[in-house]
Amino acid sequence: MSQPPTPLSEQEQQQLLRRIGRAMLPAFPPEWQRVRAEYRAAGRHIEVDLAFAGPDGQWRQVRPPMDVVQLFGQLRAGMHAADRGTWLSAVYELEAPAAFAVDFTADEEPRWRNPPPVIGFQDELRTFPRADERIPDWLRHRAGLPPRVETVPPGELRTALVYDSRDEAGRPVVNRPPVDPRLREALVAYLEAAPVVLAARNLDVDEFAPGDQDVPLNFRTDGTWIWAGAVSHYLRKHGLPPEPALVHHIRSREFQVAEVDEATRDRAAALITGA
Repeated sequence: MSQPPTPLSEQEQQQLLRRIGRAMLPAFPPEWQRVRAEYRAAGRHIEVDLAFAGPDGQWRQVRPPMDVVQLFGQLRAGMHAADRGTWLSAVYELEAPAAFAVDFTADEEPRWRNPPPVIGFQDELRTFPRADERIPDWLRHRAGLPPRVETVPPGELRTALVYDSRDEAGRPVVNRPPVDPRLREALVAYLEAAPVVLAARNLDVDEFAPGDQDVPLNFRTDGTWIWAGAVSHYLRKHGLPPEPALVHHIRSREFQVAEVDEATRDRAAALITGA
């Protein structure tokens, strides 16, 4: 694929967005009221969904005009930045007669109809390069890159995320490389062998099985990382992988938990409670 063109100015981006809106219109009947277009891309892999709603409020899918596909591609290329790459998906909403809004997503994996092959994600990073620290873990995994290892300075503690984010409905979202099944038991054993620094008597609701209330409400530390009891619980019960950097850290210790002194435990408890 060719290299990205000169970045578009803010004014040029707005002009291109208006051109995209006008290019959609021939696909709709005169009575259209609302329009929603979603563009998803990784390298040469492109998916475009286009739908409109009329006076009855019912959404109807239509085939996107080729001009719309090409203009979205120009916009994506023109919005590339050397440090952060460019967006991977965009949702364009148009309301009669001419009001529009666009939402771009650069770091979360799009909801593909058909996930691209590895070469698609490799092409993405070659054509729209981004700083290594701006490549999310899911994209590294999809492109066949090794996990990025973040070192924790001596004496500092890092808190592991149970999951990455939440979707619009409030459900947990995880975009992480899967854990090798052969390592799962050893990881769980390590996570549950580290000393507890804070705990509650009751159990929490399982966010991946809302009918179950069996998630331990505790925090542990190995002197470098802090993690909630939910991390090992979800790994054991649902196969939910911990953060890649935490997995790398545990493997680098050969699954052996070191002694954690009282001062470090106190510091971990203070970080958890915000004291």
